[in-house]
Amino acid sequence: MTTAVVLLSGGLDSTTTLAIARRDHVVHAMSFRYGQRHGPEIEAARKAAERFDVARHVIVDIDLRVFGGSALTADIDVPKDRTAAEMSASIPVTYVPARNTIFLSYALALAEVVAARDIFIGVNAVDYSGYPDCRPEYIESFERTANLGTRGGVEGTNPISIRAPLMRMTKAEIIRTGVALGVAYDETISCYDSATDGRACGRCDACQLRRKGFAEAGMPDPTRYA
Repeated sequence: MTTAVVLLSGGLDSTTTLAIARRDHVVHAMSFRYGQRHGPEIEAARKAAERFDVARHVIVDIDLRVFGGSALTADIDVPKDRTAAEMSASIPVTYVPARNTIFLSYALALAEVVAARDIFIGVNAVDYSGYPDCRPEYIESFERTANLGTRGGVEGTNPISIRAPLMRMTKAEIIRTGVALGVAYDETISCYDSATDGRACGRCDACQLRRKGFAEAGMPDPTRYA
């Protein structure tokens, strides 16, 4: 098996991505405690890392509250009960400035150290909240940057590929894939405003997309809602 780094938040998408990567990679998982209001997701990430027997699970502490600018890292209300049209109208306030660029940079550093050629990230451009750093053109751009700015990329000894296997999948397709691979979705957390015990609000964009995905997949939603 080849080696990969997987960005693992503990949510539905990243845990499914981990399951996909583990089919043919030795995985070093990386999670972030970045000052986000949905802190219980770190425990969900730990459970997923254990379930899929990763080689190493790195939890990085950084504080993006220094910058704020997002409902996830500042004293800004998380939008609730929005329609699909409202979700797609503009980039929402739950967008964390440059978050995926920061996360991928850390993952790239780890990939250099462990000689991983693949970095997996669970971004999606179908059933998603409109974040600019979840689009295919962003992922392609970061891959080019990664190979311009690393020793292995420049020397050709360890070129980096940014893998986004969920990019073109609907949420229902993601869920069906994860179920087939043994993902325990009752242990994942997607909510932007979850309770301290991990119960989801059921009303934020992430909860609505998750509910819609399970409904369209024809599967019961195992999420614990407040």
